[in-house]
Amino acid sequence: MINLSDDDVRRIRMAALLLHARPPGSATPQSVGDVVTHLGAMQSQDYASGLWSLGVRLPGSTATDVVAALEQREAIRTWPMRRTVHLVPARDAHWMLTTTGVRTLRASARRRAELGLDDSITERAMDVMVQELAGGGRLSRSDLLEALARHGIPISNNSGYHLIVYASVRGLIATAPDIDGQQTFVLLDEWVPDPVVHEPDEALAILAIRYFRSHGPTSLKDFAGWSGLTLTESRRGIAVAGDSLATAEHAGAIVYLDPRLLDEHSALPFDDDVHALPGFDEYLLGYKDRSLMLEPGDLDAVVPGGNGVFRSTFVRGGRVLGTWTRMTKGKKALVTVIPLRPLGDRDRGAIEESLQPWAQFVGLSLDIRWTDV
Repeated sequence: MINLSDDDVRRIRMAALLLHARPPGSATPQSVGDVVTHLGAMQSQDYASGLWSLGVRLPGSTATDVVAALEQREAIRTWPMRRTVHLVPARDAHWMLTTTGVRTLRASARRRAELGLDDSITERAMDVMVQELAGGGRLSRSDLLEALARHGIPISNNSGYHLIVYASVRGLIATAPDIDGQQTFVLLDEWVPDPVVHEPDEALAILAIRYFRSHGPTSLKDFAGWSGLTLTESRRGIAVAGDSLATAEHAGAIVYLDPRLLDEHSALPFDDDVHALPGFDEYLLGYKDRSLMLEPGDLDAVVPGGNGVFRSTFVRGGRVLGTWTRMTKGKKALVTVIPLRPLGDRDRGAIEESLQPWAQFVGLSLDIRWTDV
């Protein structure tokens, strides 16, 4: 069995995540649908970050291009796993929710009870949402909550939001692209009238193949953590995937990955470019173990206060160099660069250059400022 070094793993992962050149002859995703299908699912709890996660993998695209593709239903936002919003291939949303949403539904029962949402209230809320959105309806979050309130459904103390998430995990509604900065909702069956259907074992295998193809080399535990599946379900998915996945050894443990990337990993060049990534990108959020990407102690700088809100990052060679925040004023973006350690002129220049594709993507000019380490 091939033994991979830390550098090998980082280099292969950057290619797998579509952040660096892939082996010659490998298909490179060319559309929003291609990228989301390749990655399996993409963290998208922050709408703008989700758009840039796609944009950074589709060089030359703009936010307008990506939103247009989402309006064409190449991908859709919903809560397929871990009670977290993801972009998934639109036609795969139904079977993914069925496969990975079961544990979320079970866990939500206790929270509904705490909120005083008994089965009668919950089912009435589901009926109201279906009624309000039927026939091609599309409502903002505030309008959907207002509709629930009109029908006597409690929405205070986060009850309304909980019901929206519950309806999404059940596959009744889904999140369409924002309109005028407002999150919008549609009926999933109407937005995606021709869903793909898979048997349970086939679904587990597809999840495993897509995850390890796009995130590998990585471990069974990382797959279970990403998908929200149990370890038993995760093992079953890997087993059914069979030869579609390759195995290697890293740091004394078995890791799984795309067979082609394993065969050609020694030919993959070192990624010397700096990538300006959004905070909620699969680069970090796709793994439970982030020790290969971050130096010990750096996680606090990426997730200040440990509140689950990840800052945008600068990445070179699979390692985080620093973070960045932005504010928009008119047609200008004020970007503050926060390095994790002192950087030379070459690195500082590469970081500033890495922000240009993002500025072009959002259609803003840049005003870059640096903070001291």
